[in-house]
Amino acid sequence: MDERDVRLVKAISDLGTGSPERLHEETGIPVSTIHYRLNNLRESGVIENDLYDLDHEALGLGVTVIVEVLADYDGPYEEFADELLGVEGVTEAFFTMGETDFVVLARLSSSDTVERLISDFEAIPEVERTNSTFTIATLRDEPRAPATYELETLVEELTD
Repeated sequence: MDERDVRLVKAISDLGTGSPERLHEETGIPVSTIHYRLNNLRESGVIENDLYDLDHEALGLGVTVIVEVLADYDGPYEEFADELLGVEGVTEAFFTMGETDFVVLARLSSSDTVERLISDFEAIPEVERTNSTFTIATLRDEPRAPATYELETLVEELTD
C-alpha cells in the first residue's frame, strides 16, 4: 500500500462509505483513480465487502455481553470454536492466551436473553465454565480500526 491507498482506507473508515464521489471530496484524489484503487484494495483483500453497518441499539440488539470461555477440548481449536460461533447472538469470538481460552462478544435483545446465551454455552460439553461481563454503556463500537488512528500514523506504519 502507498500513501494514497492509506488515505482512501482512512477516509472510508471515517465516512463509513466507499462512495467514490464522497471519497474524492474527502481526499482530493480523482474519482477515476479512486475506482482503480478501490478495485485493487478489493482484489488484495483489504476491502472485504460493501455491507451497510447497523446500529445494534436502534435495531433492538443493544445488550452487549462479553463472555470468557474456559474449555477442555481435543483437536484443533477451530473445531471447538465452530460450536461457540453456532450460539445465537455471538458476533465476535477470539482465541486467546492465558487463563481464558476464548473471549466471545454477543449482541442480545434484552437482559432476559443473557440467561439463554450462557445456557447455550454451558450446554457445549467441552465448556468447563464461563465468566460473563454485562456492559453498562458502549463507549466505542468502531468496526473500522483505521478510524481510530490519525492519518499520519497510518501512513507511517502502513506504507511501504
